[in-house]
Amino acid sequence: MRRNAVRLLTAVLMALAACLAGPGPAARAAVPASPAVTFTNPIALQRADPHIFKHTDGFYYFTATVPAYDRIVMRRATTLQGLSTAPETTIWTKHASGEMGAHIWAPEIHFIDGKWYVYFTAGWSTDKWRIRPYVLESSSANPLTGTWTEKGRISLPLDTFSLDATTFVHNGTRYLSWAQNDPAVGAGTNIYLARMANPWTITGSPVMIARPTHAWEKVGATVNEGPAFIQHGSKVFMTFSASATDANYCLGLLTANATADLMNPASWTKNPEPVFKSNDATGQYGPGHNSFTVSEDGKSDILVYHDRDYKNISGDPLNDPNRRTRFQKLYWKADGTPDFGIPVADGVTPHRFSSYNFADRFIRHWEYRARIEANVSPLADSQFRVVTGLTGTGTVSLESTNFPGYYLRHKNYEVWLEKNDGTTQFASDASFFKRAGLADSAGVSYESYNLPGRYVRHYDYLLQVQTPSTTTDRADATFYAQ
Repeated sequence: MRRNAVRLLTAVLMALAACLAGPGPAARAAVPASPAVTFTNPIALQRADPHIFKHTDGFYYFTATVPAYDRIVMRRATTLQGLSTAPETTIWTKHASGEMGAHIWAPEIHFIDGKWYVYFTAGWSTDKWRIRPYVLESSSANPLTGTWTEKGRISLPLDTFSLDATTFVHNGTRYLSWAQNDPAVGAGTNIYLARMANPWTITGSPVMIARPTHAWEKVGATVNEGPAFIQHGSKVFMTFSASATDANYCLGLLTANATADLMNPASWTKNPEPVFKSNDATGQYGPGHNSFTVSEDGKSDILVYHDRDYKNISGDPLNDPNRRTRFQKLYWKADGTPDFGIPVADGVTPHRFSSYNFADRFIRHWEYRARIEANVSPLADSQFRVVTGLTGTGTVSLESTNFPGYYLRHKNYEVWLEKNDGTTQFASDASFFKRAGLADSAGVSYESYNLPGRYVRHYDYLLQVQTPSTTTDRADATFYAQ
């Protein structure tokens, strides 16, 4: 008994010593698997329905709808931001008459079995609303300079209004998904899925996996269109766009298990609310018709979409040319589902900051007090734009994503989110020197501009500005940008 008591006392003392010593190497959080990415939006003016393909040759290939609806354009760059200034090439022009003679919409670029394919929508010169999906093919190494062959219209069982074809491979099977009207179902367009025999031919009978049923899918038009596929972990996801192409345009989401039969409509579940929609605070309206790509290092999923920077449109929104291509990082929740957040303001895109010693906790504002917390909802509460400091070059300020014009600032040594009042005092309190992480140079620490030596750190999960003197202090003052 005495021996057991001694062992117990020893174990307690060792545990207490470990607590008093603060976090050592074992307490360190892993460097995030998906580090921060930064873009400056918008990427391309007057380019809607954007699609990007990252190829093994080191280039990103970008195509999108042009306002004249008369041609297919393409550009490429070795970086995503580089696409904003890359020269653009017209690779195909509408027919002067007949089929493929009007409404050239929503091109997508794919590389399949050693060849390039462009999927696009087109109408007839004599009936621009006779909309159907078509395919181009090129065997050239560079699709911007190669020759394109028309593979023709994708033959569908229903010869009705159909558009926005996309293709993807899941579990070794290639699929085609598209939007189409079925008079037997009713007005508007639904999302369909079919297996493919080759890049321009479906095989077997298509199935309808979604149709507009909620009010938010039927504002101004009864629409499910623009499907886009992404897989993460044990789930597969299909985004789609809903409602008219004005400020009511938004993204919906379908989810299926990765092991499910995707051709069984019962495998798919639709989110009851849109996952991405207009935001008055950031001045972004009608976000939709997205695609997905990955960052240059392959570690982050990137949402590619279009929107407008104004709400009110005169006349038919299809005649308004000002949809712009935009990028932002797609985040993933702890349960493996995507978190789209909100369409962020124009300019530099925001980051999230995870704690060095609490990997699942992020800096966020809650009732304007800054703290660290896990499972932040809404996502935008934990997103901040790192901008030039309010005191000028050499410093940075952290601006809220969902409260533009509000910044993290210290007062009474506590960190709060407050609106910039234009005073010198506010500018000083909201400006910081960006330093290498005090506990890990791969991270970041923020030193106060007007209180030198004091750093932003968490204490009891609340953010303070304090002078770090211990290992624990330095850990609490270190964050990773995500």
